[in-house]
Amino acid sequence: MAELHELTAIEQLAALRTREISPFELTQHYLDRIARFDDGLGAFVEVTAHAALERAAALGDTEPTGALWGLPFGDKDLVPRAGVPTRFGSRLHRDYIPDATGDQAAVLDEAGGISLGKTNTPEFGLTGYTETQIAPPARDPWNSANGAGGSSGGAATAVAAGLLPLAPASDGGGSIRIPAATVGVVGIKPSRGRVPFASGLDSPGGLPVAGPIAGTVADAALLLDVQVAGRPHPYATAAPGSGSFLAAARALGVSARVGVTTVSPWDDADDIRLDPDAARAVTLAAALLSDAGGNVDAFDWRPHGYAEMFTTIWRTSAARMTLSDAELELVEPITAWLVREGRKLTGAQVLEALAAATVFERQTITAFAPFDAVLTPALALPPQPVGWFDASDAAHNFSQQVRYAPYSSFVNVAGLPAIVVPVTRDASGHPVSVQLIGRPGGEAAIIALAATLERRVGVLPHPPVWELSA
Repeated sequence: MAELHELTAIEQLAALRTREISPFELTQHYLDRIARFDDGLGAFVEVTAHAALERAAALGDTEPTGALWGLPFGDKDLVPRAGVPTRFGSRLHRDYIPDATGDQAAVLDEAGGISLGKTNTPEFGLTGYTETQIAPPARDPWNSANGAGGSSGGAATAVAAGLLPLAPASDGGGSIRIPAATVGVVGIKPSRGRVPFASGLDSPGGLPVAGPIAGTVADAALLLDVQVAGRPHPYATAAPGSGSFLAAARALGVSARVGVTTVSPWDDADDIRLDPDAARAVTLAAALLSDAGGNVDAFDWRPHGYAEMFTTIWRTSAARMTLSDAELELVEPITAWLVREGRKLTGAQVLEALAAATVFERQTITAFAPFDAVLTPALALPPQPVGWFDASDAAHNFSQQVRYAPYSSFVNVAGLPAIVVPVTRDASGHPVSVQLIGRPGGEAAIIALAATLERRVGVLPHPPVWELSA
């Protein structure tokens, strides 16, 4: 039998349900890998081995029920878990231990999952890289000199390195898709309103939503099904469409119309330069989808005026944090800059930006409407070294994040679903990913297209740590 982490999450679940392996055995396997390999990767900021093994042993005495029964996962360290340190990537919360478990963690518990601890995230999840003052950086398992992206950098690193079979994550401006593309795994940002407990509907601009990171499209679809079904929807408005996303990942045949663009809405505001490997990945993905029966066309999309609107909303979101002047001296420079800049905004400026976001959302949905999916690069640049993002000049830091991942945040503003999937490798062997953006509520279509790409590409190699035994 293959090493347990070499099985997909779905294969692991099948082995659990037939009692070929036990929850305790699977949990111990992943804990052993974390203990041996994570010191050089920074995927976890807290490992709860004792609690995980206790839960695994208890589950082993029950019938295999629940969509994730016996399957390990990790909580992103923005999500409270009772009795477990939850630091939000900030030294302001170094000693915070919550009394209650947040919905994003509880839903996976109720599905039978086993939390192994907290995955690494930047301070308050504000940046597209995972380097903080309180923990080692999350690193790319393909080249540990490079960062893993963010803000779900720890989750992506853990999945890519075989430290977890899958991981819940969140995405307010690319925080699932940026790290997933950086390390070569699958990440899904759902439509606004799709995941009940993290819908985006309760935040300025409706940006942050919860979603999955996994090693395959089907594994990511499985976790998305769990996240969607986990709790009743607390809003009158929800994303349209329903059904099993796992079934969509298993569907055969492509009849979709796909638009292709390498334009980003930041092009008229920053020096966006597309890496040749990222451009080649888009060309390859377009050809593969066309060969599979898709109707693939170039898409002439020319958005304008996006940068000022998004920057205002991002600063507004940061300004909502109740940090004192003394606390602002202790947080990361990028955090302090965002909060201070946000607090300078007038009510009129904020309202104008929110109104502009609504216009942008409608214009983007209209422009994308002829297509079942729009294909773009996942990232503009290859993975960057740890320390590349400016630690002192926050304005320069923000520009670097834009130039690294200019294809991410606009999807949040438009409320659309998107998936990133690796389709090729660069000269060093590192995976290179593309992004598929769907219509409102169109997760099933983009999941089916991503699964088609996955089948056409075949099995891509894993990073060297994957092959090592604990």
